[in-house]
Amino acid sequence: MKFSVAVSVVMLLCGSMTSAQAAPPQEGHPNDGNLLARRYKDGESLCYHMKATNRGHSGTIQYEADAKATVAKNTSGSFLEEYSWSGLSFNGQAVTLPAATAEFRQPLSLDPAVSPSLPDLSHANPMLIGPMADLLTFYADLWLAVKQGTLKKPGDHAYVKYGSASSWADGIRTLIGQDSIDFDLTLAEVNARVAKLVVRHVPPAQSQIRIPTKWMEAPVADTSNNWIEVSKTDSGKYLAEIGKEIFDVELTVDLGDGKILSATMDNPVSVLGRECVDAELTNCGEAQRYEIRRQIELQFAP
Repeated sequence: MKFSVAVSVVMLLCGSMTSAQAAPPQEGHPNDGNLLARRYKDGESLCYHMKATNRGHSGTIQYEADAKATVAKNTSGSFLEEYSWSGLSFNGQAVTLPAATAEFRQPLSLDPAVSPSLPDLSHANPMLIGPMADLLTFYADLWLAVKQGTLKKPGDHAYVKYGSASSWADGIRTLIGQDSIDFDLTLAEVNARVAKLVVRHVPPAQSQIRIPTKWMEAPVADTSNNWIEVSKTDSGKYLAEIGKEIFDVELTVDLGDGKILSATMDNPVSVLGRECVDAELTNCGEAQRYEIRRQIELQFAP
């Protein structure tokens, strides 16, 4: 589930989407036609602190990390925020990162001309992949709102239909990992200094995840199932999980320059899980119902 948020957003943004095209924000000049537009300054520095809690069937994991960036232009003239990561801890224990990690950069941008994407994770420390994906989710949600170009006053709303199944399966440990979501964006508050944006990732009218066996078809909650994960266990069996997933993301945006000041994500999944002895998922144990819940906080550190 670690990548489900980011994968869904990235696949949407890199695919076809019909919406208003916001003009790229220019250095030092407010874009009056787009309230949420980012106004970059070359050489600008940013720093964020991230905290996360992941409560699952097998226990709770917590992490904290710091992300620092410097703004620079790429070869196309678009602005990028190039993040380095440090200060990582898991369950209160500091993690010593290898020296090579200091050289790794995660490029992000709120320029509508630059589609959000994950970097080449083969060069990233595995313990930073979760924080990188979570930071990408916040940026991608705000990027999508900027891309609409229509959210200007409190109550303004946009619904972006997507629904296509997005996969985070690696084919080794995770054999199936998919979710299917639409995006529901609302400009909740606006004052002279900040705007508050709410982005809900919601089940579509027709979920498009691949369901491999009959017992997984019945809805676990009040919508059709839009989340599935089948993974190998250490005992050589298969953990098959099906359910309903949503994300509630809230972003506070600085109207002076469009940067993120703070953000939260609440990502609950209502799950029905069974342990099976066969890959076809037909010889399975008793079904169990439980919740997986990920909660992320991001805070700008001036």
